[in-house]
Parts: sequence; structure tokens; C-alpha cells
Amino acid sequence: MAKYLVIVESPAKVKTIGKFLGSNYKVMASQGHVRDLPKSQLGIDVENDYEPKYITIRGKGELLAALRKEAKKADKIYLATDPDREGEAISWHLAAALKLEEKDIYRITFNEITKSAVKESLKNARKIDMNLVDAQQARRALDRIVGYGISPLLWAKIKRGLSAGRVQSVALRIICDRENLIDEFIPEEYWTMEATLNIKNEKKPIVAQFVGDENGKIEIKTKAQMEEILEEVKKNTFSVDSIKKGERNKKAPLPFTTSTMQQEAAKALNFATQKTMRIAQQLYEGVEIEGRGSIGLITYLRTDSTRVANEAVETTAKFIEENYGLEYAAGKRTDKKGDEKRIQDAHEAIRPTDLSLSPVVVKDSLSRDQFRLYQLIWKRFIASQMAGAVYETTSVKIKAGKYRFSVAATKVKFEGFMAIYKEADDNEKSNTLAKGLDLDTKLSLENIEGIQHFTQPPAHFTEASLVKTLEELGIGRPSTYAPTISTIIARHYVAKEQKNLYVTELGSAVNNAMMTAFPVIVNTQFTANMESLLDGVEEGNVEWKDIIRNFYPDLKEAINLAEKELENVTIEDEVTDVICENCGRNMVVKYGPHGKFLACPGFPDCRNTKPYLEKIGVACPKCGKDVILKKTKKGRIFYGCEGYPECDFVSWQKPSTKKCPDCGGYMVIKGQKLACANPECGHVEVISKE
Repeated sequence: MAKYLVIVESPAKVKTIGKFLGSNYKVMASQGHVRDLPKSQLGIDVENDYEPKYITIRGKGELLAALRKEAKKADKIYLATDPDREGEAISWHLAAALKLEEKDIYRITFNEITKSAVKESLKNARKIDMNLVDAQQARRALDRIVGYGISPLLWAKIKRGLSAGRVQSVALRIICDRENLIDEFIPEEYWTMEATLNIKNEKKPIVAQFVGDENGKIEIKTKAQMEEILEEVKKNTFSVDSIKKGERNKKAPLPFTTSTMQQEAAKALNFATQKTMRIAQQLYEGVEIEGRGSIGLITYLRTDSTRVANEAVETTAKFIEENYGLEYAAGKRTDKKGDEKRIQDAHEAIRPTDLSLSPVVVKDSLSRDQFRLYQLIWKRFIASQMAGAVYETTSVKIKAGKYRFSVAATKVKFEGFMAIYKEADDNEKSNTLAKGLDLDTKLSLENIEGIQHFTQPPAHFTEASLVKTLEELGIGRPSTYAPTISTIIARHYVAKEQKNLYVTELGSAVNNAMMTAFPVIVNTQFTANMESLLDGVEEGNVEWKDIIRNFYPDLKEAINLAEKELENVTIEDEVTDVICENCGRNMVVKYGPHGKFLACPGFPDCRNTKPYLEKIGVACPKCGKDVILKKTKKGRIFYGCEGYPECDFVSWQKPSTKKCPDCGGYMVIKGQKLACANPECGHVEVISKE
């Protein structure tokens, strides 16, 4: 009979851990949280010093009864939930729900699900860490107070069913700010110049870039300036002014954290953050490997540490020496991640648990997506322990009278970590120059041309770049990035098209309401400071209820004020001149999850609906019909001709009634300015206050 009960979170771990422990151990799963705040009410007793009211989660009764039955029989109970705040809180809730206070409770954690790690954790069992539990309680209480306090206000002012999360509201604000920058961006013209030069006795010419004159760099802003320089350059002969050779080292990448894994999986594999986390969880909990049973392939996936255990470093160094050679081994790494903000350094970076289980060895046992992510993690970790790459560089300065051109070449001298891994956005290529190129080399001009360019607006956020920004700003933690992004997409605040994230009309309305009524909540610095306070609770330096005591009264005051002063965004049933073909009534404007639509006021007797074609009072520049506000399938706003498909006019920026005084084309509104839609024209003017 089993003497010891081990409780883990997921059923997948039961199988993996069960095979490591003998018949004296019974392994069972809690299947996540067993207690939580009630959904039907705030669940925080404001009058009783913000005491949380926890209840058993619906549907967990039978599971808890089975756990209690086994707990009564066990001599010792090991709580083996995940090694983070959330896992610590689940263990604490389990102890309470199973009434284990008087039993011998042991908390064990392991960063990887391997036999050695699980056995070692049993030797180092401890009591539940209440600092970790309280940090999770503080986060849960903060999120509940914000969500249940502000969401009803959004229901009343905009649309029923909306939500305002503490972190998701900041993420939405960040995306909205970027969209505003893009909308207001005015392209600026600039030019580059390239000279194609022939070298005597060489078949391949070199292409040199214009850099400036003998006094320094020159930026070419206009066509007239470019033509003036071009005319002068053509009068001169080209000759080599200087040749500089050197070496450049490229450091190996750090091993994956949760954030960098999500970013690289998005770029290299086109995985959404939620998909990356789901597959990484499977790799961590255990996968059936043919002939070896269930094995946890990677270490814990929620971490912001780049630390690697000494044993793993030594094992990897041997692996690299045996498979690549001694010169590829890195030696001791001293670099640290970021600016050393508080990180969950009890964890390691994400790495394979067993290097001998290479992607090739386990490929047949994994799904396609599991294999691709595992291969990325495996290669990245090996690369992180390898020597850096070394490039041989050559920089040639070329003169033509007083003007200067340059041409550069890069050659890989030692590939180092690049023998196994290159980041998805690493576009660096080797290129070489003629071997005989020296100060006496004769150059002859084959061709020279100026190339027109326009500055580009900031890029739209992708899931990867948003995760990077949230991490840099100190907003959220490894476990929150994926659910935050998934929530704002699921709520239709943000639309994802290809990889880009775009704000919808609904998202813009919610963000404007939050910015007006709750500027502190959507302040990035405030949210980052709140994360630091939660870290303080984890470290035992801050009492968790102090955070709530200081936060709640100000939030309550802001909510009361917003209820009185915040304007309703909800559009009343605006009657239109569109007649319902089913019943003859005038159709009205309604507001749905994706924005406005036309509906028959006879609902529920008549359920007729139509897309709402909102005219903006501007004639189509192509055919003269009305321009209407449209939306993509996912809710992103654009402007098009009502005569589509006969007329294909479309614009992401709102067109203006004013014509461009320079070229006669149509102009678009960019913030407080009007800009000609033709970037080659470039006419810009400030919008008149009249």
C-alpha cells in the first residue's frame, strides 16, 4: 500500500512522475486550482480588511473527495505543484481544501521533470512559502478589484460584456499609442547614391555607397540636392582612399526565457504566444518517447532567468567538445540579462533536460509542432554555451574629388555558435571584395545613380514585439504575456491580421474611456511599479494587504467620478433611411462586438440585420461616389468607395475633402495635419482650427 501521496497539477505529470517513484508513492493531480474567488461577486471583503472569500471551484468536489480519501491513508503528503507563485498558491489552497493543517505536509519543487530532479526534491522538501502565496493573492486581488470595479462601468458606457483587466488595459493602451503614431506619421523624402565601379583585371564590379565629403557625412534630402552632387561627382575620377581591415565578434545568444522563447517561436515558427506556451507545457510535463516511456523534455517554461545550473553547463561543454571540437566550447559566460531587474532566479533558463535526446532522436515520438519548438529550444541552448562567431571585416573608403564613398565586406572567419543556430531575424550575409584591391587599384565608373526613399512609420505590433515591449517596460511576468494578448484579441479590442495587431473601433472606444477615467490604471510606469511591489511581497519586504489598502480607495473614488462624468459611448438606436425589406420599418444603428451594424427595430419579430455603411462626407477621388467607413473581417477600420467592386478606391487613413494644392490629389488626415496621399508629392499642412 502507498505510504506517501504526491499531488501535482496536471494529469500528464502523474504518468511522468509516477514512473520515477516506487510503489510506496501514489501520484494524483489537482487539475489546476481547486479554490478561487467567486465569479458572482467581488470576493474581496472590503469592510473586513480586504480578506479574500475563497470557494471550491465548481466541478472539483469529486476530485477533492478522492484526494481527501488518499490523504487520510498517507503518512506524508507531498505538494508538487509548479515552482512559481501560482504553483505555491495552488499548494496552499490544496492544504486548506483537504484540511491538511494537522497532517505532515511537504512542499517540493523541481525545475525539470526528470528522475534525478524529482528524487532530489523529495530530499529537500520544505513548508509552503507564504511570501510566494501572498504575492499571488495580491495579484489576484488587484486584478479582481480592477476587473470587477471598472468592467460594469464599461458595460454601462460602451457595451455590455466588456472587461477591463489591470495588465490587459495597459497592453491595449500600448498598442493604441503605436497605432496613433502610425496614423500621424508623415513620410519624409531622402536619397541615397550608388556608384558601380569596375576594377582593372576583375570581372565583378564593386558597388560603393555615397557617405559625404571630406568634412563628414552628408544627408541628401531632395532630388535637387542629389542632382547637384551627382553632377559634381561625375566630373571626378574615383580612387581608393583607405583600406581598413579588422575583426568583429558576435556573442552567442543567451538561452531562452519565457519572453525570448515566445518572440523567437513567433518569428521562426509563426506560433502565437498561446500556442508556444501550450506546446512548451506539453514538452515540460512529459511526452511518450518510444521505448523510454513518458519523459519531460525541457525545464520549467515560465521563467525570466538566463541562469543555467552548473551541472548542465559542464554536461553541455562536454557535448560541444565531442560533437564540434574544443574551440567551439565557450568557456565561462559572465554576461547577465537586461538591467538586473528582479527576476525569478529560483528558476533556470529554458533548456533540454537531456542533451542526448536530440531532436532527431525524438522526432518520431513528437507531433510536428512539438518537434519544431523542441528543436528551437535544443539548438538555442547548445548555441548559448558555444563560443561566439568571428567575422573578418574590410572597409574601403573611395574618393571622387571632395566626395567620399564606401564599400564594406564581411567574411566569417570562425562560425562558433552559428554552426548550429541562427536567430530568425539574423540577415547578415558574407560578401567579399577583390583580393587584389589596394591603394593603387585603378577604378573606373560604370554607372552612378540616385535612389529615392521615404521614411517609414513605426511598425505595427506583432505578438512577439508586444511581448518584448511588455518585458522591457516591466509589465506582467512570464506567466501573464500569453493570456494578456489572447484576452485582448478574444474581446475584439485588437484584431490580428497576418502577424500584425491592429486596434478595432471597440478597442479604441475602451482605451479612450480608460484613458479618460482611469489614467493611473493604464499608466505603464504605475503598472511596472505594481509588479515591483508584488516582487517585494515575494521577498518578504512588503505586506500584501498594504498594496490593496493603498490602491483600493483611490480606485473607488475614480470609479464614482467616472460614473457621473464619463460620456456614454453607446450609440442610441439612431434611425436611418434604410428600409427593412422584410417588414418595412426604418432600420436603426446598433453596436456589436465588431462595431456598428444595422438592425430592424422590430426585433425579436424581425431579425433582419445588415452591414452599416457609414458615410464620412467625402467624395471618392476616383469616381465621385461617397467614401464609407469599412472594417476588415477582424474589425480593423479602413475607408473605401461605396461603389465597390466597380470602384477599387481604398485608404487606411481618413480622406479629406480638401485637394492637394501642389498636385491636385486627395489628402488624408494624419493627427493634426493634412498630408497628400501621394508620398512623392509630400505636401503637408496643419489642419485649420476653423
